Amino acid sequence: MKKRLIRSLYNNFFPYQDSTTRGKTSGQSNFGGGAFYTTNPGSVPAATNSRLSPLPPEPADFYNPTATVDIPLDSTKDLKKKEKELQAKEAELRKREQEVKRKEEAAARAGIVLDEKNWPPCFPLIHHDIANEIPIHLQRLQYVAFTTLLGLTLCLTWNMVAVTTAWIRGGDATIWFLAIIYFISGVPGAYVLWYRPLYRAFRTESALNFGWFFLFYLLHIGFCIFAAVAPPVVFKGKSLAGILPAIDLVGQHVLVGIFYFIGFGLFCLESLLSIWVIQQAYMYFRGSGKAAEMKREAARGAMRAAL
Repeated sequence: MKKRLIRSLYNNFFPYQDSTTRGKTSGQSNFGGGAFYTTNPGSVPAATNSRLSPLPPEPADFYNPTATVDIPLDSTKDLKKKEKELQAKEAELRKREQEVKRKEEAAARAGIVLDEKNWPPCFPLIHHDIANEIPIHLQRLQYVAFTTLLGLTLCLTWNMVAVTTAWIRGGDATIWFLAIIYFISGVPGAYVLWYRPLYRAFRTESALNFGWFFLFYLLHIGFCIFAAVAPPVVFKGKSLAGILPAIDLVGQHVLVGIFYFIGFGLFCLESLLSIWVIQQAYMYFRGSGKAAEMKREAARGAMRAAL
């Protein structure tokens, strides 16, 4: 009884033992060995036949998240084509650079100075670099001359404001159009006719530029004095904010009269500052010997014309 009980427990715990081994142990070939025991071992396939084919080994960096993966982007033909395109663009850029350099050298030999526009910084319109292009002993005078250019711009702008108020208060529309014309023609004209010649005269010591400056700066001073007085010559003088129309309008419209008095003060200040500039420029012109040089050039021109 004990042997059968031990044998039954053994068969229950080890149901897949080989039948031959169990037969040898128990002495019986058809002994039931539990719920998982099969009486016909020939129906179960051999373990070697049920094995799956092994998977191929993974690459060395299969589990490495930082490993680089080589992905072919372009073929060799595409790379050669792009290389040719880059070489063509490089040759074209080199050709353009040589052309620009040739033009700059030709301009330098001809004495032409290529000025880059740099003022005002927000919207460059003109070339202006007193600190680097004007001699130190002339920079103060050049800055004051530039102040007179800005002062003229302020005077003509305020003149438009004053004339606009006079027109709204019952004036003639013609005076407003004249104020617009003064501003549109006065500011660019001042820069081209007298400020730029003075800038170039101080920069290159040109006697001809000094002559242009003196001629048109005198006209500028005359206009400022005329505007400060504003005599009733053109449309009763009310197109300019001077002293005479200010006195005439202050009794009718106080605000308009005040605006005209402010314009009169601005034109007076502009006139005084401009007189100081032309005086200093003339003193430097005489002291530097440019006057004698200008006389010699005028004499040579007259002789050429006579011959």
